[in-house]
Amino acid sequence: MIDPETIQRIKDAVRIEEVVGEFVSLKKRGSNYIACCPFHNEKTPSFVVTPAKNIYKCFGCGKAGDGVRFLMEHEHYSYQEALRYLAKKYNIDIVEGEQTPEQRQKQNERDVLYHVSEFAQKYFADLLYNDEMGRAVGLNYFHGRGMTDEIIKRFGLGYCLDEWRGFTDYARKNGYSDEVLKTSGLTVFTDEGKVYDRFRGRVTFPIFSTSGRVMGFSCRILTKDKDKAKYVNSPDSPIYDKSNTLYGLYQARQAIAKADKCYLVEGNVDVVSMHQSGVENTVASCGTSLTVGQIRLIRRYTKNVTVVYDGDKAGVKATIRATDLLFEEGMHVRMVMFPDDDDPDSYAQKHGSTMLQEYLRDHEENIVLYQLRVMQDDVKNDPIRKAEMLKDIVKTIALVPDLLERSEYVKICASRFGMSEQTLQRELANALYLKAQKEFKASQDKNGQPAVAEPPLSQEDAAAPASAVSAPEQVAVPTVSPQTAALYNMFPDELQENKIIRLLINNGNQVIKQTVKVEGGKTEEHAEYVAAVIVGDIYNDGLTFDNPIYQTIFNAYAQKLQQGTLLDSQFFVDNPDEQIRSTALEMMVEPYTVSDQWEKLHHVSVQHPENHVAEDVENALNIFKLRKIDHKMNDLAQQFKAAGQDEKVLEALLQEKMALLAAKKELCAQIHCVYN
Repeated sequence: MIDPETIQRIKDAVRIEEVVGEFVSLKKRGSNYIACCPFHNEKTPSFVVTPAKNIYKCFGCGKAGDGVRFLMEHEHYSYQEALRYLAKKYNIDIVEGEQTPEQRQKQNERDVLYHVSEFAQKYFADLLYNDEMGRAVGLNYFHGRGMTDEIIKRFGLGYCLDEWRGFTDYARKNGYSDEVLKTSGLTVFTDEGKVYDRFRGRVTFPIFSTSGRVMGFSCRILTKDKDKAKYVNSPDSPIYDKSNTLYGLYQARQAIAKADKCYLVEGNVDVVSMHQSGVENTVASCGTSLTVGQIRLIRRYTKNVTVVYDGDKAGVKATIRATDLLFEEGMHVRMVMFPDDDDPDSYAQKHGSTMLQEYLRDHEENIVLYQLRVMQDDVKNDPIRKAEMLKDIVKTIALVPDLLERSEYVKICASRFGMSEQTLQRELANALYLKAQKEFKASQDKNGQPAVAEPPLSQEDAAAPASAVSAPEQVAVPTVSPQTAALYNMFPDELQENKIIRLLINNGNQVIKQTVKVEGGKTEEHAEYVAAVIVGDIYNDGLTFDNPIYQTIFNAYAQKLQQGTLLDSQFFVDNPDEQIRSTALEMMVEPYTVSDQWEKLHHVSVQHPENHVAEDVENALNIFKLRKIDHKMNDLAQQFKAAGQDEKVLEALLQEKMALLAAKKELCAQIHCVYN
């Protein structure tokens, strides 16, 4: 545990251009540096490093953060590893934070569990080669599956003798307590007083953490006893959580990052076989169906996943179950299905490594198109089943992160099922609305803040230009990408909201002078923080943001002001929510800067934003209010139509319209414009 003061000294010492420059070739441009992004393939540089704010931002893929985040993303370091790397680079002595007795006890318990797990792995691996039964049963099994000694040792495979307490007695002799053996799951202690080795008579597959420590085991029986489970896995413990662990990730992580792709297979043997066949970017879930935690582990290294499951019905169902989870986490998903009687291991044994690699390459298929094909075969001419399956596939398409990819799926789906593309687009728009609503509520709950604004669109409104509807995935600036164009359609006030949030993030802590009316019609100048002016003005008028990401950022500023403090930019740099972090840092980074020599060479006066912040704040708020008035006027127009000849209702609506027109005229006068 590094103490907070040391962490702050490390972050203060970091120069972002020096850290990034060790891994990326940077080119100076004005006060910034640019480069081709190290996180995705591109020919035109869109990766910007801003020394003044000590951050980086890619305007192509959205990656953003500080020096610590860069090392975590690029080198796949943990937070502690990144801090220690930087401490060494800048010659800062690490001061370990003082732990409470309770923390020390927990740390000691974890250390002992790691020690006994590593002790067990060495014991099982030794038996595999140096015990007669180990060689005859365990080693013979691995060799029979085509595994070489090199791959066996690389994965630390072993064998547990078919004895009741062979390992337990050996561990006790070496000083490990029954409590430790029980907690680790290596030994089973029954209520009846029986004690036995959990993995007896099985070959052992140790499960490593990403730093290479043994956390647990997955062990396979070698007999055909139907009364016994084929695999027995370590129970969850303080060091092992199977829902947040992937088998083979320690051995595969570098290959996954290098290939920018991960193969996800069903079992341990498949992982080992794929690695031996040269497909080293392969992992498997640890005795569970695929979980969100496991997907997020993969996402640390790549967003591209190819699911490789068996070709039987169970394999097909497992593949489809995994699809929605992967899409929900922003992954790009493909699949490979083996013939009914094969899996990656059996195919490699029959045909060899080269043909396995060729099969994976030639039979990789888009997961959504695969589902469409399967559905076509299933529904035939049954209109009810056809409608049900189309609803299911549209829900899956709504999870796809890329707007253009979604549009292509809708076209293909409409063509294959003989449906109107417009009908499917409306169904997709409704699904996207529900998805945005769910994400918005989740983001509010996660930050512990009440939902100030509901998602902006009704389902009917969302069904309008459906091909352009998109959840708020990116807010690309300065270029208008298809995703951003879609965002403007989903949130009509995007430009105005963007301007206000930019002012909050970049100038929130700046003091400006505000002219306020006092008694007697006089005015006075008050000094106020920009954040206080914006938050107070918007709250007083009861306004909210259409874009839920902006609303969340606004809420964070409002919450801090209520506590009597101001929000620091580090809140965004360290924010665990990737959308919040990327959006905020994108606003903090200016990809284009005016050269210091421009005014001298061209004799042109350049307007610098920092010189007219007060005016920008006033105009941004007024234009934002004008947009809200326009929306209200449109609503009134619909209410006038619905009112018919009801004079009382018409009179009330007319009074409201006149009040809105007066407010609009006053706002236009304040920003010196004619607003239509």
